[in-house]
Amino acid sequence: MEDMPVYLFTGFLEAGKTKFIQGTLSDPRFNEGERTLLLLCEEGEEEYDSTLPYMESIWIETLENESDLTPKVLEYLANKHKATRVLVEYNGMWQLSSLFNNMPESWTVYQRFLFADASTFLGYNSNLRSLVVDKLANCDIVIFNRFTGDMDPMDFHKIVRGISRRANIAYEYENGDVKNDDIEDPLPFDLNAPVIQIEDEDYALWFRDVTEEPKKYNGKIVEYKAIAALSRRLPPGAFAFGRHVMTCCEADIQFASFLAQCPKAEMPENAVWYTMRLRIDIKFHKLYGRKGPILTVLSMEKTEAPAQEVATFY
Repeated sequence: MEDMPVYLFTGFLEAGKTKFIQGTLSDPRFNEGERTLLLLCEEGEEEYDSTLPYMESIWIETLENESDLTPKVLEYLANKHKATRVLVEYNGMWQLSSLFNNMPESWTVYQRFLFADASTFLGYNSNLRSLVVDKLANCDIVIFNRFTGDMDPMDFHKIVRGISRRANIAYEYENGDVKNDDIEDPLPFDLNAPVIQIEDEDYALWFRDVTEEPKKYNGKIVEYKAIAALSRRLPPGAFAFGRHVMTCCEADIQFASFLAQCPKAEMPENAVWYTMRLRIDIKFHKLYGRKGPILTVLSMEKTEAPAQEVATFY
């Protein structure tokens, strides 16, 4: 079964999604007449004009309820129009998991855009943080439109980088000028040191960086403080070593750990804080179901919990 390319456009109401999609569809470099299903998950003030020439091969379907996102419905709509690709204008108030967990097996997200009205984004981040995190954690490009000269890009940059170091950021000013974000984000630890020292306040950032770019840590030695978690489900000599991390709110706290190993006779105690020095090897393990970080213990020492036990990105 061939992949069905999906282009995902997210953002809150009146964030500029429709305008951008219209511009994308009118560009012959993107639209050469491919049969395209355009799924609308919300209705804004701006509407699509189906009479325009570039809309001849575009079929629009509207999903009014989050519960409509089912594999059966999505596959039916794609087959109904014999679509070869899908564009989704997503409702900013819906969790992306509702889409990701219900996409037909052949659907593959090729590109994810997030659009945000710079004049309202900081307010959304303060009052609807979990929804902002949901969209930022799953995007390739963030575009802040309606940007003005009295706004500080750093205020927006820090929010994005607190969630994702991968996403590209652009600022679209009211006069139409677009400026790409060029603020550097050096990691707060030295990747070239013989032993990479991870401070307590940097654990969340380090964990995410290893998760996003594991290859650059292959063969590295690292030292940090975390909790040893033992389980009968793990093979002898293996345990999870990590910390609880909060991305946006208390309801979002998760135990972020990697698989560690040591001789069976030297296993740590369960639920105890340790400072460990470990070698990282990126290789396959059935626990991950793919290649991932396997930590080999070089040394361990019991320690006190950090002042802030739950790690955060900010």
